Amino acid sequence: MATGFDAIDAHPVETIASALAVLLLTAGIGLALRSATVRLWSLRAQLLAISLAGTLMGALVAWLLATAMILEESQLVPTLAVLGVTFVLAAVVVTIASASLGAAAHRLAETVAAIEGGDRDVRTGIDRRDELGRVADALDQLTVRLATLEAERGRLDAERATMLSSISHDLRSPLAALSAAIEAMMDGVAPDPDRYLRSMRADVDALTSLVEDVFLLASIQGGRLDLDRGSVDLLECCDEAVEALRPTAAARGIDLALRGSRATVPGNARALGRVVRNLLDNAIRHAPEGSVVEISVDGVGTARVTVSDTGAGFPDDFVDRAFDVWARADGSRNRSTGGSGLGLAIAHGLVDAHGGRIWIEPAPGGRVAFELPHT
Repeated sequence: MATGFDAIDAHPVETIASALAVLLLTAGIGLALRSATVRLWSLRAQLLAISLAGTLMGALVAWLLATAMILEESQLVPTLAVLGVTFVLAAVVVTIASASLGAAAHRLAETVAAIEGGDRDVRTGIDRRDELGRVADALDQLTVRLATLEAERGRLDAERATMLSSISHDLRSPLAALSAAIEAMMDGVAPDPDRYLRSMRADVDALTSLVEDVFLLASIQGGRLDLDRGSVDLLECCDEAVEALRPTAAARGIDLALRGSRATVPGNARALGRVVRNLLDNAIRHAPEGSVVEISVDGVGTARVTVSDTGAGFPDDFVDRAFDVWARADGSRNRSTGGSGLGLAIAHGLVDAHGGRIWIEPAPGGRVAFELPHT
């Protein structure tokens, strides 16, 4: 009895040509499916199209085998029938098994739509290990990142609005005073020109100080602060700050007391002196008249400086934001009760630049401390 292999031996060229034709046709159908499936409306339809293409390829191979007499003609019909039944069963399996794929794809589409609509709390809820699962995980992480960035942007927008409002308010008062003084002197109605000039000089100093504070804070926050480091005696820094602010304190009937021991740290003397002056200035503003503002230096272990007064202290709702930019316990921004709201923020930035930390101590009155490493 002749076998299929006898037919191959008898017609080798035709058999090879048929095999090559099948391979080329398979590749062509594969490429056509790759382009066509992306236009179908669902993953299930794509899988069914692929199953149908596989079944048709099986039928074509069976027909070629029968033509080449490798497969007997009597076996062609049953083979095609088996292929048809196989396709029906495969379609059932694909329909059932692809339900989770379709649901995952639909959930991804819903999540993307929700994200586009501004929902940053939405999550895919997909738990898979395949490509869809990895896409879902990446989408969830992206949503979290978007929420974080939007919260940060909102914080920065609020901070920018506060900054603009604060700067405009703090500039308006001295500029208005300067304008009024200049007009009075130009019109010859200033009763005491020397007093007017002193007042104008004070307003100019206030404007200069505000501009310098803003530039310094911008340098700190932008990482552009360049500090020459050396060996700094904190006790000496505190002594210089006390002498610089003693006239201001005396004008309010406040005495300044310095105690402690020498504490040498690596750092920038001018910057650390600015920290101490800012803390002292804040304490002087809020200390009651006739009281004492005390500054102590402790060089044991980490070098620590503490500034305390006997005033009302920091309000509980202000402690957590005391070192924020433009933060002031007095929301009215009255120059007689407070500065620009940059002093503590600048002190925090300068201490942080030296690798130290600054905090408000829970104690009667106002007490702020900072510490710096010795090395």
